[in-house]
Amino acid sequence: MFLSHTPYCTIPREPLKVVFSLPKPQESLDTAQGYPDTPGIWTKEQVEAWKPIVDAVHAKGGIFFCQIWHVGRVSNADFQPDGQAPISSSDKPLTPKLRSNGIDVAQFTPPRRLRTDEIPNIVNDFRLAARNAMEAGFDGVEIHGAHGYLIEQFMKDQVNDRTDQYGGSLENRCRFALEIVEAIVNEIGADRVGIRLSPFAAYSEAVDSNPKALGNYMAEHLNKYGILYCHMVEPRMETAGEISQCPHSLVPMRNLFKGTFIVAGGYTREDGNGAVAENRADLVAYGRLFLANPDLPKRFELDAALNKYNRETFYTSDPVIGYSDYPFLEDT
Repeated sequence: MFLSHTPYCTIPREPLKVVFSLPKPQESLDTAQGYPDTPGIWTKEQVEAWKPIVDAVHAKGGIFFCQIWHVGRVSNADFQPDGQAPISSSDKPLTPKLRSNGIDVAQFTPPRRLRTDEIPNIVNDFRLAARNAMEAGFDGVEIHGAHGYLIEQFMKDQVNDRTDQYGGSLENRCRFALEIVEAIVNEIGADRVGIRLSPFAAYSEAVDSNPKALGNYMAEHLNKYGILYCHMVEPRMETAGEISQCPHSLVPMRNLFKGTFIVAGGYTREDGNGAVAENRADLVAYGRLFLANPDLPKRFELDAALNKYNRETFYTSDPVIGYSDYPFLEDT
């Protein structure tokens, strides 16, 4: 889950120190941004700003991974250097989309298709972001390869219409993602690397004609790099915030991947426990529930009532409201 709570800039601010460990994707370079006030990790100033925040998490006994992303075509010229077009695997444009507040409409500038010779530079940007995360003190990085952003724009065949070695076959469409994994593993070590994937989702019009084959291919081929974990979004979460009936399952991917397998997407306490008990996952990730309940593990342990989250404040720029102002159990 990502949040936009770094007001007026891309540098993390002091109020974030009060948060225990809410993952936020960090843009890897200045073309990566597509949302206001999302913190980055491509400059020295940003790295230095992260250090006290990471230290605060470690002081609480937390393990802190930095989720790194590039939004690709889910952007517009206002976020891009010199007002240029966003980059993507394709030049297919996105249709305008109603934002999560139900009021604002996101407009997307038609993207520019990356040239083949430019792609290694983007891979290297991810590598540098991972190195910067280590310098900031993070324990590892999660590569955001989900939810319709740049990596998924390469993987999914309803977006990727390339005819070079990064398009066409499943192997070619997954090449970009796996090159990023390899580069980051070589930079910081496999035991500090995870990846998030959503093969069944349809975020930002990123759809694949055979999501099961895509998920299986990635799960199997990630084993080559020995990464720490694979974090997959449940098929029932086809779009943001909506649980749908779905015949598909992540179990085949869970069986193929040899590392720690994390599932996410609409889980409650009960079905999360069930997923682990039935060996469908090693871990279950919670986003919205954790945001609204900073002591979620304790509440789960006690089977206590949960705070209700307010979706309208998920992506506001305020560094406190909707971010670190939900009460702990002892305060209620």
